Amino acid sequence: MPKKLLVTGGAGFIGSNFVRYWLNHHPDDDVINFDALTYAGNLENLKDIEKNPRYKFIQGDIGDLEHNKKLFHDELVDVVVNFAAESHNGRAMVEPDIFVKTNVLGTQMLLEAAKESGIKRFHHVSTCEVFGDLALDEKRAFKESDPYAPKTPYNASKAGANHEVMAYFHTFKLPITISHCSNNFGPFQFPEKVIPRFITNAIDNKELPLFKSSQNKREWLHTIDHCRAIDMIIEKGKIGEAYNIGSGVEKSVEEITGAILKRLHKPDTLKIYVEDRPGHDRRYLLDTTKIKNELGWEPIIEFEKGMDEVVDWYVKNEKWWRPLLGKGFVENYQKITKIK
Repeated sequence: MPKKLLVTGGAGFIGSNFVRYWLNHHPDDDVINFDALTYAGNLENLKDIEKNPRYKFIQGDIGDLEHNKKLFHDELVDVVVNFAAESHNGRAMVEPDIFVKTNVLGTQMLLEAAKESGIKRFHHVSTCEVFGDLALDEKRAFKESDPYAPKTPYNASKAGANHEVMAYFHTFKLPITISHCSNNFGPFQFPEKVIPRFITNAIDNKELPLFKSSQNKREWLHTIDHCRAIDMIIEKGKIGEAYNIGSGVEKSVEEITGAILKRLHKPDTLKIYVEDRPGHDRRYLLDTTKIKNELGWEPIIEFEKGMDEVVDWYVKNEKWWRPLLGKGFVENYQKITKIK
């Protein structure tokens, strides 16, 4: 049966990839992209589908309850996929109030509007960072049932949003699901994030500033595999449940940097080492047993091949990323100076 999806934050990195993915894989469905177009929201991400009759863009803030209610009423939305969030840890240290406003209060305003609309599913996109971090040598991964232990204002705001989503399920019977995802990489990622920032710096022969704890690890997942997982959760996931989405592939920033420099044939001398940011998490790793066993999802994009393709995408799409350089960067929470 055809559905109408409301994708919040659909002009951002993962959101825009998801909008395109859904239109390609669900030819009977319509998609509404609802985005405030803050600095990281970019309609150029979806230039190729802007004339698709099954796609519609509406500008707005998820924190505006009355606008949310009108949107649900006018558009007869069946499914909400909530990507809308502030997500940069460095920025959260400078402007933590914005993260609480968007990620917690904004999500609650969206939930409140959805509560009265009779939607079939409200899927909330969260992060592995709500669980805190692991030691580098720890022999376990985060399970969906683990307690939240956020360490940064961004992490805390996402944990708060998760609590609100679950509260609306238990109190108001809103049909929700939640996903916790590991670090994503892919095309159209705003160049304040580490992978596109290092790629674009290296292309321009600029220094790549690694934190001195560059051996800290992250779990890396291609954004298309993330989109596939959300698709399965919406189609087959159990109401009121959370699902971890991860690849099992752990790479340090040192290893990521090496792969970028190698692909671009750039020297290691571009690397510099800078002081850590406060609350810099050591390691994240998600246990994905639940989504694999219950829904049959597994990642299909191999990391090394995916990384090479992403580096090549930035090389070929300079017209997309060059106008974005310098927008949204937050440097004043740390000294960007070489460690002697």
